[in-house]
Amino acid sequence: MTEAQLNVEVSKSKISRHIYGHFAEHLGRCIYEGLWVGEDSLIPNTDGIRNDVVDALKKLNIPVLRWPGGCFADEYHWKDGIGPKENRKRMVNTHWGGVVENNHFGTHEFFRLCELLECEPYICGNVGSGTVQEMSEWVEYMTFDGESPMAAWRQENGQEKPWTLKYFGVGNENWGCGGNMRPEYYADLYRRYQTYVRNYGDNRLYKIAGGANVDDYNWTEVVMREAGKMMDGLSLHSYTIPGSWEEKRRALGFDEAEWIETMQKSLHMDELITRHSEIMDKYDPEKRVGLIIDEWGTWFLSEPGTNPGFLYQQNTLRDALVAGIHLNIFHNHSDRVYMANIAQMVNVLQALILTEGDKLLLTPTYHVFEMYKVHQDNELLEVAFESPLYTYGGVTIPQLSISASRDNHGKVYVSICNLSHEADASLSFTINGLQAGSVSGQILTHTDLGAHNTFESPETVVPSAYEDAELADGVLSCALPPASVVVLTLE
Repeated sequence: MTEAQLNVEVSKSKISRHIYGHFAEHLGRCIYEGLWVGEDSLIPNTDGIRNDVVDALKKLNIPVLRWPGGCFADEYHWKDGIGPKENRKRMVNTHWGGVVENNHFGTHEFFRLCELLECEPYICGNVGSGTVQEMSEWVEYMTFDGESPMAAWRQENGQEKPWTLKYFGVGNENWGCGGNMRPEYYADLYRRYQTYVRNYGDNRLYKIAGGANVDDYNWTEVVMREAGKMMDGLSLHSYTIPGSWEEKRRALGFDEAEWIETMQKSLHMDELITRHSEIMDKYDPEKRVGLIIDEWGTWFLSEPGTNPGFLYQQNTLRDALVAGIHLNIFHNHSDRVYMANIAQMVNVLQALILTEGDKLLLTPTYHVFEMYKVHQDNELLEVAFESPLYTYGGVTIPQLSISASRDNHGKVYVSICNLSHEADASLSFTINGLQAGSVSGQILTHTDLGAHNTFESPETVVPSAYEDAELADGVLSCALPPASVVVLTLE
């Protein structure tokens, strides 16, 4: 039995709803087929955007969507994606599969998607192959409500009033596919480009600088030192990759050793945030600059028989645990982590939705996001516990990942992940500062570690009511089966 203290009277920070953000890149079948089918498609759509996908995503209370990339962002020229579709330039998507990009999904279509999803847009601008003028004119096109060439062009293309845009990324992965830059060089470029990413009228931009790749702490040091005062957010990218970048593992057919390795690499996000935050604290002790983890998730070998450049992979119970671990970590660092965007929304990497023609299925990751959405914009609560250890094949990690929050109605939510593939977990929480009368919950688990949803069996891994929690005399007791995610509600 693991003893824990849930201190409801200790409110630590606010869990920004933007931690539940998403990412959609022009990559594989994410945009085309996944989100966009065109106005003439037989698949039911609104202005070319799939109704079934939008309906499913809206149930998650999606706060923000990042677009158009990713590596694609630093070869994307926004003027190619506006105006009559028959006149838009066609290009080869050199990063992702060498397929032809017809630019039918551009700025107007993206903002329409955000309207349908009722979420905020997050635009990533082109520093790698674009100009200052190009970036400046894009911001003007989107947000200027006055007389100017870009505003007039937007109106000619059917959008009379400017859109509201808050989040703008100045480049993407500029240490790699965004230009192979040194941090000193990028810091200077950031200073220059952001100068022309202007606020027009009442629109106020939250400028996000391109941050580090995984544990490149020197990048964070240099960029914060040289440009920290000119940014509102700094990004961090880190994927969960069992094996290695060069030799990735399969999404299906993995063994117990790959399971625990995946859990271990997911937990590494805690160290990354801690160490990058310590550097940020040196230059920004007030924590004004948010840490924006705008690419995270699992990265396995692509599904056999698919274009390897499309990054299409199945999504199992293992991905559900990865999602739960990450969201708990983001909650527990919500004093610095302001936004996170899972990669990616549909049909790519750790997708929440998979589509095939007019069919759609919800992945285990989707269900974790649905279970956890109750934490959005809540107050993070203190949970004190010492996790039992989980050991397999020479690897030892904590068995439990936990976070808790309180909403503005006084309800308390506790999220628990049991990472072990074979051991149950029993917990006893002493609750301080709450006179709770009832407990209810949901659980996501399966006896098969590789269990996943298919178009033939779309409900193999779905949440169910959790019945193994008890509340008596200020003590919450619960037992979790192996490889499970549980969210409890106390009221």
